[in-house]
Parts: sequence; C-alpha cells; structure tokens
Amino acid sequence: MPSIKSHLVALVLKHTRKKAFRSAEAFRDRVAAARRLEDHRPPRAIATMLDIEETAIDGFPVYDVSPRAPVGTRRLLYLHGGAYCFQMTAYHWGLVAEMATRLACKVTVPIYPLAPEHDFHAMLAMVMSTYRAMLEATPSRDIVFMGDSAGGNMALVVTMTAAEAGMPLPARHVLISPGTDMTVTNPETRAAALTDPWLGIPGGLEAVRLYCAGIDVADWQISPIHGDLSVLPPTIILSGTRDLLYPDTLLFVEKARRAGVEIELVTGKGMIHVWPLIEMPETRMARDRIVAWLQAGDAAPAASGRQLKSVPSA
Repeated sequence: MPSIKSHLVALVLKHTRKKAFRSAEAFRDRVAAARRLEDHRPPRAIATMLDIEETAIDGFPVYDVSPRAPVGTRRLLYLHGGAYCFQMTAYHWGLVAEMATRLACKVTVPIYPLAPEHDFHAMLAMVMSTYRAMLEATPSRDIVFMGDSAGGNMALVVTMTAAEAGMPLPARHVLISPGTDMTVTNPETRAAALTDPWLGIPGGLEAVRLYCAGIDVADWQISPIHGDLSVLPPTIILSGTRDLLYPDTLLFVEKARRAGVEIELVTGKGMIHVWPLIEMPETRMARDRIVAWLQAGDAAPAASGRQLKSVPSA
C-alpha cells in the first residue's frame, strides 16, 4: 500500500493546488498570484552546501550546481516542471542538490522564460542556447537531460529539435511524469483526471494555450509523442498511477519501444504527479532508482516495463 504520508500529500494537494486546474480562469489567477511570490534562486541551505555559479543566457539566469568534492565527467541539464507557467521551486532544487551530490556531477539549471509573458519559441530558444553552451565544454556522451512534468516534455522536444538540426544528442534521458501528448484525445486520460488529486484538464489546456504560440497541439513540438521517437537516447521514465498523464505515458513508452528506443518505465502504484520531488518514503526509493540507473552507464535498460519493487502496490 502507498505510505500514509503519500495519502496526506495527495489530500493536501486536492484541497489546494487542484483548484488551480479546475478552470482556465482559476489557472490564470493562480499564475498571477504565483508571480508575486516566486523566487527561482536556490534556497540558502542548498547554496551553503554546494558550489553554485550563476550566468545568463538570452537574458535569463542559468545556474551551474556542483558538489564541493571532485566531480566526474557526467553533466546534467535539469529542466523544471510547472506547466510552463510556474517557476523553479524548493522541491526542484532539492532534487538538483541530491543528484549533484550523489552522482558527483555538475547540474545545469536554466531558468527559462515562462508563459504567459513568453511563449514556446522563447522557451525553446533559451534552452537550446543553454544546451549549445554545454556542448562547448562537455561531450554529448557525458550529458544527461533530466526533466519533470513540463520539463520532461521540454527534454524530449529539445532532443528532437537537436536531432533535426544535426546536433550531437544527449546520452540519456531521466523523465519524471513527463507531458507527452497535449491533445487530451486519450479517453483514459480523462478518466485518470477524476482520480488525480493535483492536475485537471481545464487548467492544463489553458497552460498549453498560453505557451504553445498558436502551434497545433498535435505537432511534435508541443506533443512529442507525435514526433520521430527513434532519435531518443536510452530513457528512464517515472510515472505514478494517480497522475492524469500516466495513460499517455504508457502509450509513449509503447511507441518509443516500437521505434527502437531503450526505455525503462518505473511505475509508482498509487503515486501522484512528480512524486519523486516530494519528500515521502516512496521518494527515496524513486531517487535511488534514478541514481542506480545512471550509474549503470551503458548497461541496457530492461526490455519491458518494470514496476519499482520498493514502491508498494495499491
């Protein structure tokens, strides 16, 4: 069974964050309120533990986070979630700090432009510029893209855009509850929305409208499931069964495997959207799995979906 704490987290989200996704208006109100409170900077506790260098690309901050101990050759590009409308949070920074420390690597965190003030074109351009800058210092074979939710969507789109441009591609993907299909045409997605304590379709569609710049939502730049998945590197995806994105994740994994992608699906039974970011017993198990998978290096991922054995089933 899922832990008591996971149930409590879901309950709190249902009575707080879920409200923002119940309508387009509620979502816009939530974004406006967030702008008055958001602070993308690393929390002080993290800044005192790690070496953090701030630069700027296309006028937006980029943080390079490294442990004080010697680092290896691996480098992560971390793309935060937030429906393309919300800023980096302490939860994201907590994951970044842990990955930098446990993997002894530098993690690059672009604070990319957000909607509605900016759109898809500005977001993609800034992250592509960040990736190009990384390639000047680090071979692509040592670069891993990690992203949660909208950041997982962006990781896929950036890799596919780089492939289209003939650029070197990252060695691996770590995707946490990624958005893969923004069309919401899968009837199982609508059914999943009824049990998701956090996300909702009306607010989600408004987020897409605000950032997509008029691009057809079925275009692979918005819904990467409709693109050429054969260019993707070995990938691990962590997705919870109480996430409205989970049904599309299953379809994405199936299509990617048919395209020849080495992909492992870690299913959190009873888990919510981006559960590996939120502190609870299942979070530790999920992060251990990410670290083990990356440390395995060139070891081939499993050929079929695998549930995380340490995450109890519902």
